[in-house]
Amino acid sequence: MTKHEHRMMRHPIAIRRLEVLSAKRMTPHMQRITLQGDALHGFVSASPDDHVKLLLPNEDGELVFPTPGPNGPEFPPGVKPSPMRDYTPREHDAIRHELIIDFVLHGDGPASIWAENTKPGQQIGVAGPRGSFVVAEDFDHYVLIGDETALPAIGRRLDEMPAGAHVVALIEIPERADRQPLGSQADFEVTWLERDGVDAASSDLLETALRELPALPGDTFYWIAAESRRVRMMRRYLAEERGVPKEWIRATGYWKADGNDDEED
Repeated sequence: MTKHEHRMMRHPIAIRRLEVLSAKRMTPHMQRITLQGDALHGFVSASPDDHVKLLLPNEDGELVFPTPGPNGPEFPPGVKPSPMRDYTPREHDAIRHELIIDFVLHGDGPASIWAENTKPGQQIGVAGPRGSFVVAEDFDHYVLIGDETALPAIGRRLDEMPAGAHVVALIEIPERADRQPLGSQADFEVTWLERDGVDAASSDLLETALRELPALPGDTFYWIAAESRRVRMMRRYLAEERGVPKEWIRATGYWKADGNDDEED
């Protein structure tokens, strides 16, 4: 077997209409929404950093889903489409047909506003994930680096790491109250980095913590997710200054300072 062999899995895409079971404020800037529905039958999320596309009620409070067309998804003419945003499945219970999504509350944007105000019984659409990037399980160490938008993926990865693995997590959050309890079978250590009023796009807490991280013996896999420009800088540092092979880095821009969605691996 090839050493450090990642796998890419593809999944059939379906749009599922789900109902809000509960909404819970986890921390000042994180809302946990539990979705439920028989439509989750056959749902697959094989990797902690999978993305599903949420289809939210439009300005009229309606869910308007697209259908496949010759040029991609097409919405019915003459109606306002449902806003769509990418989110990480934090937890999936196939027996209870439940899906947990954690939302960062940042005061604007359709997903944040919906999550902060939604009530049990309201509905939402969930599409995907299209695929899962399954990281090799034979690295000596795993370093997880991210801001609060990456916290759901980091928390889930810790949940799923096996006993005997070694994980280091560097997590940047708005303030101390945004810390969450994290657990794992793995040997893990978490460093919380609090911005305390510094803008998330211009902060350098993660970059500084990464540079100060001692070299680990053996082979290390690095997972990075935060603002796009910052992710590029950290990936470049690892590749050019530490000489980390590109296959040992998965770096994704979860958001952009100019407000546009972005993703890069």
